[in-house]
Amino acid sequence: MSDAFVEVRGASKAFVGVQALDRVNLSVARGQIHALLGENGAGKSTLIKILTGIHRPDEGEVLLEGKPCHFRTPRESIAAGIGAVHQERNLITRFSVAENITLEDPPTRLGLFDEAAAVTETRRWLELLRLDLDPRTPVSRLSVAQMQLVEIAKALSLESRFLLLDEPTSSLTPHETGALFAVLRRLAADGVCILFVSHKLEEVFDLCTHVTVLRDGRNACESQPLAGMTRADVVRLMIGREETAFAAPATSVRTATPALELRAVATSLGHRDVSLQAFHGEILGLYGLVGAGRSELARAIIGAARITEGELRIEGESARIRDVTDAVRHYGIGYVSEDRKGEGLILAHSVASNIAATVWYRLRKWLGFVSDRMQNATAAPLAKALDVRTPSLATPVGNLSGGNQQKVSVAKWLAASSKILIIDEPTVGIDIRSKAYLHELIIRLSRDGAAVIVISSDMPELVGLADRIAVMKGFRLVETFDNSRNYGDSSARIMQAIHG
Repeated sequence: MSDAFVEVRGASKAFVGVQALDRVNLSVARGQIHALLGENGAGKSTLIKILTGIHRPDEGEVLLEGKPCHFRTPRESIAAGIGAVHQERNLITRFSVAENITLEDPPTRLGLFDEAAAVTETRRWLELLRLDLDPRTPVSRLSVAQMQLVEIAKALSLESRFLLLDEPTSSLTPHETGALFAVLRRLAADGVCILFVSHKLEEVFDLCTHVTVLRDGRNACESQPLAGMTRADVVRLMIGREETAFAAPATSVRTATPALELRAVATSLGHRDVSLQAFHGEILGLYGLVGAGRSELARAIIGAARITEGELRIEGESARIRDVTDAVRHYGIGYVSEDRKGEGLILAHSVASNIAATVWYRLRKWLGFVSDRMQNATAAPLAKALDVRTPSLATPVGNLSGGNQQKVSVAKWLAASSKILIIDEPTVGIDIRSKAYLHELIIRLSRDGAAVIVISSDMPELVGLADRIAVMKGFRLVETFDNSRNYGDSSARIMQAIHG
């Protein structure tokens, strides 16, 4: 008899034109922290959706403590003791933190929602994650990182016996990640089994004891102990070849006049005295811990927040950008948002429509109509150049893997002929192969003359990409330096700027 708490046997699942899973097996024992790895499109998300009742397998079965389970809805999965934190956030933004965390079983008094009890219950889970947050705060006022931690607190509040975590640390600082891992280890010691999905292999080796790897919808390895395996072993299982290290070649051409310049800028979001230059032909890396003001600074540059003091200059001329449309049409600035699903893409629209969205105003004909033919003519060469893997340009972009969605996010700004491109967290939640492709694309764009600003919490990524690195802390710029691409030197200088 198997000692697995959760077991998947021979699960297959097909969608139109795609075999997502092909006889996949998984076995997770009680108290085990088990990694589920694979590239985007390998089948991880489909397997998770089967375990959580969103999809039903075409073949095979799911067993819980040796008994077959046939979940028809996510609620049935939750009732069986399975909790999940999905890569896509599932919070109700107009509700408070407490209302979201207690949503599955809201406390009541005299038949009405008992806010005081909900706040007390919520504080218990927030304190467990060391998250200093008022439970009455509306979710709409939280940062991306705070939303991620609230999602995790919500899953923990269900006191699940099997916890699925899909890219839970994608927006967290190292400190927040450490606090989360301490909680997960305590839960595992208490007998909870945990399935951990991440593209950050250093976290997998730090946290997990066992691993299952999927490649092209099949098992590349099944429930193996991680002890004795190396990063190279795991990468080889995921992509079928060795991983290659990357570092952008040093820039040889940089214009004399900055493409974009901030002079002693203050913003309505709280920035003070920020002076910054970005040049054509270079990659400027922008680093800082969560809450440092990096993404907020990008939003002020593109007109989504007000610059209240100082000066913004584009190509050496003073500029006053009124809104995002003004930034794109008149100043050639593109912004690839960190939140590609919420802000960067229209998930229900086609690949062609998303790529062409930034130039709809140019494609409109009589009565403002934009034909599919016009969109396809714009999108096709860019989709080909960026190697967007899609059944067709008519496919809804929400059906694509994370890596391909990110390529579409970049393609739409290339369609607008952006000369200045700000890319916020370019490789969050995407696999090794797509990450390497996007790194190469960013390097190529800069070497072709674009000014590229990369905002990243992944320090090795930033040190590998950037020609110069600017460090932010507390909505101020604290240091800018030429990047030697020596990880030890550059990372030490970054941390000294933040903590010195």
